[in-house]
Amino acid sequence: MKSTIGQYLTVSLFGESHSKAIGCVLDGFPAGMRIDESFLEKQMEKRKAHGNISTSRHEADQVVFLSGVKDGVTCGTPICLMIENKAQNSKDYLKMRSVARPGHADYTAEIKYGGFQDTSGGGHFSGRLTAPLVAAGALCLQLLKERGIQIGSHLFKMKDIQDESFDSLHPEKQIERCNEKVFSVLSEEIEVQMRSCIEEARKNQDSVGAVVETAIAGLPAGIGNPAFHSLESTLSQLIFSIGGVKGIEFGAGFDFSLMNGSDANDSFIIENGRIVTSTNHNGGINGGISNGMPVIFKTVLKPTPSIYQRQKTVDFIEKKPVELTIEGRHDPCIAHRARVVIDSLCALCLVDLLMSRSAELDWMGHKS
Repeated sequence: MKSTIGQYLTVSLFGESHSKAIGCVLDGFPAGMRIDESFLEKQMEKRKAHGNISTSRHEADQVVFLSGVKDGVTCGTPICLMIENKAQNSKDYLKMRSVARPGHADYTAEIKYGGFQDTSGGGHFSGRLTAPLVAAGALCLQLLKERGIQIGSHLFKMKDIQDESFDSLHPEKQIERCNEKVFSVLSEEIEVQMRSCIEEARKNQDSVGAVVETAIAGLPAGIGNPAFHSLESTLSQLIFSIGGVKGIEFGAGFDFSLMNGSDANDSFIIENGRIVTSTNHNGGINGGISNGMPVIFKTVLKPTPSIYQRQKTVDFIEKKPVELTIEGRHDPCIAHRARVVIDSLCALCLVDLLMSRSAELDWMGHKS
């Protein structure tokens, strides 16, 4: 298993859902930034379980820096951060050791790791592993904010309930509103409806999926590459590391199939001395590279596969059909907790790409 990603800023993830601790190593982060502890705690709070619309597993999620930070300031050396697991309940998974839970990675993990994988709580496949990513992302979000770059997400759609969209040209104030909320939507009326939808799924021993919309404002033009390391592909690789993500679209996305080129193209104009576009159907990206407009994309998360209804499946050791009723503590919807994970992974991606761009400019400067 390879759990490291990034070029100039790398992230190595470690731990399992029910291991003693989880964490990551953030290598390449610049020296000299004083960590905003209150902001870090606020970000971790957004990922936590809340009320009847989340799992009943509650963890303190206290971030401990083992290296790379001294007196609250980054040193420039690898930052190792750890979060203890204190609310494990592994007995819920003992009798399911050889049963493939529908929608989960139990069977594929068995094939890949030959039975040596940690199955308790989903092991390394668990959403629990997003906690250290949020912690690392909080550092990157702080770094980006100091450079005038904002990132924010909100629940856009759940079944037939749809929130208003980000303003594709000027989403800054909407991003600020989203970042102040634990349950992030732009409309208070829609929040009530979505909470009710999740609660209804919980009562029915079921789950629901959702679409999350993300906006990045203040990103300068020139970030990303064509082909293999485009801004879209690099962001997508990180976003798809979130369990339950099944699709992503940038700008108009699949709605491009409804348009003509004359509708889809974003005309370039001069506004206050800056080159901008009059519309933003392409989501702030041309040729895999940011064009200076807000980057807008949507992510779809499937319904949580752990539901309490009886389901048909198989025992993959004894190779026989069985019926399964899942026990334990599970979310009827993960989208409201996942949106801060999306923001965090965006931040990790952008810091890495900005470092790459800075290295390119330095090299070009020395060359000339």
